[in-house]
Amino acid sequence: MPGRPHPLDELLHAHLRAFLTEADEAALAELERGLEWLELPAGGVLMRQGEPADAMYVLASGRLRVSIADADGTARVVREITRGQVVGEMALITDEPRSATLVAVRDSVLARLARPAFDTLLRQHPAVSMALTRQIVARLQTEGRRTRPDRPVAIALLPLAADGDAAARAATLAAGLAEALSRHGRVARVDATAMAARLGHAPDDGADTLRRMAVVLDEIEAAHDVVLLLGDAGPTPWTRCCARQGDEVLLLARADDDPAPGELERACGLVDTDGRPAPATVLVLQHPPGRTGPTGTARWRAPRRLRAHVHLREGHADDVARLARLLARRGVGLVLSGGGARGAAHAGVYRALLEHGVPVDAIGGTSMGAVFGALMAFDASGDEVVSTFARHFADNPTGDFSWLPLLSLIQGRRLRGMMERTERQFGGAPGLHVEDLWKPYFCVAANYSRATEAVLAEGPLIPAVMASCAIPGAMPPVLRDGELLCDGGVFNNLPVDVMRGTWGIGPIIAVDLGLDLPQRIELDELPTPWQLLCDRLRPRRRRRYRLPSLPNYLMNVTALYGTARQRAAAAEADLVLRPSLPRIGMLQWARYDEAVTVGYDEARRALAAATELPGR
Repeated sequence: MPGRPHPLDELLHAHLRAFLTEADEAALAELERGLEWLELPAGGVLMRQGEPADAMYVLASGRLRVSIADADGTARVVREITRGQVVGEMALITDEPRSATLVAVRDSVLARLARPAFDTLLRQHPAVSMALTRQIVARLQTEGRRTRPDRPVAIALLPLAADGDAAARAATLAAGLAEALSRHGRVARVDATAMAARLGHAPDDGADTLRRMAVVLDEIEAAHDVVLLLGDAGPTPWTRCCARQGDEVLLLARADDDPAPGELERACGLVDTDGRPAPATVLVLQHPPGRTGPTGTARWRAPRRLRAHVHLREGHADDVARLARLLARRGVGLVLSGGGARGAAHAGVYRALLEHGVPVDAIGGTSMGAVFGALMAFDASGDEVVSTFARHFADNPTGDFSWLPLLSLIQGRRLRGMMERTERQFGGAPGLHVEDLWKPYFCVAANYSRATEAVLAEGPLIPAVMASCAIPGAMPPVLRDGELLCDGGVFNNLPVDVMRGTWGIGPIIAVDLGLDLPQRIELDELPTPWQLLCDRLRPRRRRRYRLPSLPNYLMNVTALYGTARQRAAAAEADLVLRPSLPRIGMLQWARYDEAVTVGYDEARRALAAATELPGR
């Protein structure tokens, strides 16, 4: 490359040699002569969708995120670019506008090849053209396939409180996190002392020091799968370096502290003050030992633009292990379908998973799956889930029929009371939000006002759950922000697709309680209401008309579309459990023990047959 030597010259040469495996030295030399260095800060935009193409780039150091804007303007992340990869070449070859927007996840250094030099290189060296063609073909072959988010390599851990206790807590967490992450690959832990030893002096903000630190971190990254950067308790040059170099930035805070962004976040550019996209940040809230459940999480989330948040209980090794799995993109997601009383099988599945050592890192569900999932997200044990719902089902959650059924046949008060008792017992306080659960959780409802699916991952917990299971005609809808919400099974009875987009999730276990197909009715015409009433007065075995009751009919028919989607949804899961419940109806709450046993046995059978257990 022309001009003064750059600290990354040698690294770039290695990347180019790996890319141009069949090219001769002349082609490599020609390419390097045409390149010029470009330094892009974290959050900086390299190219925008729709812009004319004027250059190709080689990523020497850092990471880029690729997103595509859909027709409605919604940006969708499609992949990430890591060091050594070439970007922007397709638009130069096709002479089309840029097809995507590329943003730096962290401070990145690229080598730029302008269009004139690019055209000359392709004319004179066919081997370069072949290398680019192979890369384009490989990229097109993977488009449309189910992919999981790229796992971060450089993870920055920044304590938000500026005191010695915060530094000690961060160091303790870093040690535990490094140990847990080592189960997923080689881990290097780097703090200011370690960097000073490599530099020969303390980190500072000088341009030469920043480049040397980038080279050191690249060398460490080349030899490890994960680099854990531990920042100082304060906005020091090293802390700012960590914030810029992290693919993912963990903000460590005590849950009881002031949630307002402080000096460190402002100094590190983690607060959106200048219109640039903030780096990907994850809030890690530490709670003192013995706390029943988190509260007030929304106050921490409101002033920040976060990718996710995680709750950690001090001294709770399982919480650290869960954070490590999420960071490694190996978090286990559990998706629970609707099914009324058949949902008791979820409790049996959950108990079997925990007994087999399969962690449940995030839960999502629809209708009765949302009800069971909320208790699991409180981090209740398998026995607690089974025993709690045994009491709830014994009270017949849908037995409070409305005497004036203008909006629904069932009042829904019993189900709400059931959720309120669960909230007090396992959450420790009334009025909790979805964000106040120990584990990530969402439920799916149908937005009647907009005729769309609604994913409820924040806001008041009980209204969200009640909306998810508000079967039209059977249960009253829920009013939220001026819009009516009802049962999520109308649109999505097994929301595997939503779980697939949840931060940190890798393998997904889906519990499919899809309804059996309605049986053929051997009648020439339907009976009159009086005939049907008289028939219902007979003993069950002597009845002539095998027709569903009105509540069962309403509950089943409104779920037909969501149930029809379940087969395609299940195909997206890594492990699908289908407990066989042909004899249990949606309102047969008294058959709770039977459904739990069926779910438990099905999960044990599937786990025994699995070659590799999720989360291991």
